[in-house]
Order: sequence, then C-alpha cells, then structure tokens
Amino acid sequence: MAGQKARIKLASPDYKVLDDVTAKMLEIADRTGVKHSGRIALPTKKLLIPTRKSPAGGGTETYEKWQMRIHKRIIDVEADERTLRMIMRVEIPENVKIEIEFKEK
Repeated sequence: MAGQKARIKLASPDYKVLDDVTAKMLEIADRTGVKHSGRIALPTKKLLIPTRKSPAGGGTETYEKWQMRIHKRIIDVEADERTLRMIMRVEIPENVKIEIEFKEK
C-alpha cells in the first residue's frame, strides 16, 4: 500500500452523527501520525416529495412537501495498514453509509 491514499466517503441524513464519526476517524489519524486532509463537506442533497393532502381528490388541490436531507463528508488518509484497521473498528451507526476507495498519490 506504499504510495496510496484512502478516500473515505460518508453520507447520512443526520449531520451530528456524521460529524461524530468523522471526528473519531480524524482522531485516530492524528494519534497514529499519518497525513490526512479531511472532513470536507460536500453539498447537501435535498430529496423533496410533494404529497396531496386530500386522500379522495375532492376539493382544492393542496400539497404537503416532505423533505429529507443527505449530508456528505470526505476524508483523505494516507493508506497505512495499522491506521486503516483502527478506522474500520470505529462503530458506525446504521444510518451512516461509508465507502472507502484507494487511490495512487
């Protein structure tokens, strides 16, 4: 893994949980002394679903708009085997999606 970096992509509808997980990962990177750049916030994706209020269809057309926001973060870490093992042991909640990708420097 010499000369590689790991790009960790995280996504979740809850930004507080997402920031907690990224903070734990950055703390591990600091403790092990590897180079990292991180907690880069990507644009928030907004999913909008307009739903008609009236179930029958009579009356005026009124709509409710439901919205779900998906927050994303990126962390780049030098691909050190010991560090990546420790990062993979971080407890990740169910609603957080994680993706690890290796790239050449």
